[in-house]
Amino acid sequence: MVKVFIGNLASETTSEELRSLFSQYGKIAECSVVKNFGFVHMDSKAEAEEAIRNLNNYELNGQPLNVELSRGRMKGSTKLHVGNVACSNQELRAKFEEFGSVLECDIVKNYAFVHMERLEDAMEAIEQLDNSAFKGEP
Repeated sequence: MVKVFIGNLASETTSEELRSLFSQYGKIAECSVVKNFGFVHMDSKAEAEEAIRNLNNYELNGQPLNVELSRGRMKGSTKLHVGNVACSNQELRAKFEEFGSVLECDIVKNYAFVHMERLEDAMEAIEQLDNSAFKGEP
């Protein structure tokens, strides 16, 4: 799987719009919008490169997109879904860093994805944080 970064998104852009746009170039495993940027996970590098060639500087909702391969280090990481998020990205990252190295933390509306370097650390975070309160929210 290949992660593509999409920058310079208009505030009204939805993940459904990105999914529709990128699916012209290949199978989409995941798609998320975080403020003025987003990520699309495509099945193959060739499909991702084709999407990048065709969609970089493409105008969506009045904004030219910045489309490139993500520089994140996700290989071998453990991805956690965190629901009912009511805090900042930095606060959430800091909470999970209590358990180990966090490679990436993305809040999408009221849920988030946290990528932890080690499976053991992720399992400890799940054990300690699942159904617990953080910043006054369960």
